[in-house]
Amino acid sequence: MPNGLSIHIGLNSVDPAKYDGWDGQLNACENDARDMAALARANGFDEKVILTPDGTVENITAALRDAAGRLTAGGILLFTYSGHGGQVDDTTGDEPDKLDETLVFYDRMFLDDELYAEFRRMPEGVRIVALLDCCHSGSGIESVQDMLTPEALESQFKTKDPAKVEAASRLMPMFKQQEVLARDREFYTGLQRELKNARDGVREPDALLIAACQDNQVASDGDVNGLFTAHLLKVWDDGQFRGGYRTFHRAIQRRMPAIQSPNLYLTGAPATSFLDQKPFTV
Repeated sequence: MPNGLSIHIGLNSVDPAKYDGWDGQLNACENDARDMAALARANGFDEKVILTPDGTVENITAALRDAAGRLTAGGILLFTYSGHGGQVDDTTGDEPDKLDETLVFYDRMFLDDELYAEFRRMPEGVRIVALLDCCHSGSGIESVQDMLTPEALESQFKTKDPAKVEAASRLMPMFKQQEVLARDREFYTGLQRELKNARDGVREPDALLIAACQDNQVASDGDVNGLFTAHLLKVWDDGQFRGGYRTFHRAIQRRMPAIQSPNLYLTGAPATSFLDQKPFTV
């Protein structure tokens, strides 16, 4: 029988000792994780929730590897993350924008390539769904401020003051990204090289990603849920939604402001039958 496992991560802050004094305070990420876990549980998943202080690279990779050991062909992994997003320079030439996106875990930034490496551990035939409510900003907050009118800022972030956008979004501040990268450049460069060598000749995971925004956009936090997660839950409507993953993505996208447009991204070759399934079908 197909089985379903889900991992839900919500980080309302990070360890300031690991980020040169920055604690990355957010409001709604833990709520996002709990609400997505409740959704998963209601649909037959065996769920695991990882909240702020436990959101370390070691704990999250251990959860992913445990899932890889338990899932079998025909099963499904649901992975959700709510927290800050960041970027580091891509030193291996894989990224068109020359930047690797990161998930900002409690103790360090986790490369998108690391996440895909963990997904590759899943047995062949396992369906993988990732929902990321974080910033994947290709141009950073300074450029975003240049692009947006005060009215657009107020629409998304409830403020016309560009200086307050950072506090209302899930973007790791650019100056802090640069500080951490300068401090740990050798580590990240070595990690990128190691990951590139490890994936040569290895199959891509058949995964579906719905991200909260495009690479050159920022994602809004909130009082109860992040903007993306809030609209995802409204579209899902306690299971009343009808349609496949593409329809699900479009329905969420229609609810979102133009300056935060959720992205649908596929790796490998997910089966059409998977993409056409009602979301969260075990």
